Amino acid sequence: MVGDVALVLAALALDYWLGEPRRWHPLVGFGTLAQRLEQRFYADSFARGSLAVVLLVAPFALLVLPIDRLPWSGALEAALLYLAIGWRSLEDHAGRVRDALLANDLSAARKRVGLMVSRDITGLDQSGVVKATVESVLENGNDAIFGAIFWFVFAGAPGVVLYRLANTLDAMWGYRNARYSRFGWAAARLDDVLNFVPARLTALSYALVGNFNAAIRCWRRQSITWKSPNAGPVMAAGAGSLGVRLGGPASYHGIVQTRPLLGAGVPARISDIDRAWRLIRRVLLLWVVFLLAGEWLVHDITAP
Repeated sequence: MVGDVALVLAALALDYWLGEPRRWHPLVGFGTLAQRLEQRFYADSFARGSLAVVLLVAPFALLVLPIDRLPWSGALEAALLYLAIGWRSLEDHAGRVRDALLANDLSAARKRVGLMVSRDITGLDQSGVVKATVESVLENGNDAIFGAIFWFVFAGAPGVVLYRLANTLDAMWGYRNARYSRFGWAAARLDDVLNFVPARLTALSYALVGNFNAAIRCWRRQSITWKSPNAGPVMAAGAGSLGVRLGGPASYHGIVQTRPLLGAGVPARISDIDRAWRLIRRVLLLWVVFLLAGEWLVHDITAP
């Protein structure tokens, strides 16, 4: 862990100041590569899907294995983590939805939340847009921020590359529908495995910086009813921490899914969009303090 805090802080500073690269983002390029491989390689097969994941993810993870032996390795590792996280992007997207709602421009709000979620947006009313935005902020707090930091600290650059690419493939292929139930199985399961620990650390962190008792209660009672084993704890704890109601029916690819309710209290309101990303900020501060404490402890133990 020694030295990781400085690299995490550097990556967060780059993300906060620069945001996501407007052109040539590696994850966008990786998504394009995945689409092209799918077009040529697709079959309704577990084996094909598993091989596709290996062909896409393994070369990049192996490519960065020797990064710590390269000149300026610290700067390169911080740059990789910066490209893997999406803190400012998440806040920017959520802020644009909030601004459109405050301007009573529901059409613009739908379009903007459509950049954050995979559900159908055409029929969303104001309440539906708010709920989708808060859910996305909470879930992507883990997927786009804390999961990446966890794997960077735990396994360095190869870990964060493996995590973020697997997460990207899950977002593209991890659907339980006719096309991807077999081909996307490996991508979804790899993401489940890699997110198991980070998701629960994120859920616990949401509880620690908000309404602890409600967050833990919602996590324990509601997460088991959610279709995703990792999004369930994250979103239930986040909703409980904020004291809002999320979940409920939502349409995906023209099919309405009856999702269970998450959280407690009143339905999410426009002001809760800002409260959600402020929750993310408090968790970031908590993680930085924890990493600093861990680095100090390791240094104290290993000092002669």
